Amino acid sequence: MRLGFVSAILPDLSLQEVMQFAADEGFDCVELMCWPVGKAERRYAGVTHIDVATLDDAQIAAIHALCERTGVSISGLGYYPNVLSPDPEEASACLEHLKKVIAASARLGVGLVNTFIGRDWTRSVEENWARFLEVWKPLIAYAEEMDVRIGIENCPMLFTRDEWPGGKNLATSPAIWRRMFTEIPSDHFGLNFDPSHFVWQQMDYLKPLREFSAKLFHIHAKDARVDKHRLDEVGILATPLEYHVPKLPGLGDVDWGKFFSVLSDVGYEGSVCIEVEDRAYEKTLETRKQAIRQSARYLRQFMTGGK
Repeated sequence: MRLGFVSAILPDLSLQEVMQFAADEGFDCVELMCWPVGKAERRYAGVTHIDVATLDDAQIAAIHALCERTGVSISGLGYYPNVLSPDPEEASACLEHLKKVIAASARLGVGLVNTFIGRDWTRSVEENWARFLEVWKPLIAYAEEMDVRIGIENCPMLFTRDEWPGGKNLATSPAIWRRMFTEIPSDHFGLNFDPSHFVWQQMDYLKPLREFSAKLFHIHAKDARVDKHRLDEVGILATPLEYHVPKLPGLGDVDWGKFFSVLSDVGYEGSVCIEVEDRAYEKTLETRKQAIRQSARYLRQFMTGGK
């Protein structure tokens, strides 16, 4: 396995600075954010370490040289919008940019894009399904043409009132993944699995590693803690951030020893990227860097391979 981190937590660093930091700290890889240049819509979004809209041959050569000089590879390109938004203008803009990210991944030789399925959060799963197929069948066909795999993160995107009640990502559970992968059967359509999202949904985060082992394209290493004293006050019908908090690996409820034990059993040899969304570590650039270092120290005890 290869250990890396998600670049969204370092928006104030340039691509060169992100890759040099990764090299200095002994990381194997980085998932690089590729949002359109502009204002962020939410936390951890709007980060552009590669501008795919203007990517040309000279920039591609420079990125390859940067990877070679630092010894750090790109685990995947990340862009997490809502291509199924009920706002047609937003959905169209997100879809067009996602296609550019896929094309950039092919041109860079990365071969992987991590993203969300999207969802009209005001409608049920069934009410979203026809549109999911309408948008994603041709999108996966496009990715196949480019020989780029698409890793869908399992985050429900249901944290705040504007995402209530359905969240902005359909791909939240094994039952839905099973149906997705049956109706769009493709070796280029899989998962960017993050166990933290199952913790607050009170789901087993180990079972999917076995059933969906062939679909594990990428792993996010993020933890979460359910605060029972808060849950007892507000109940599971409250918006989730009222009773749980994202944490660094080792500071939440994920048993990372068991997680890596099963991950190695199923033969996973890909990238595991630390995703920092722990607000206790977000006061300054240096505390965010410390969060990445601390997470790496903790996770390396469970990992084989890499640097």
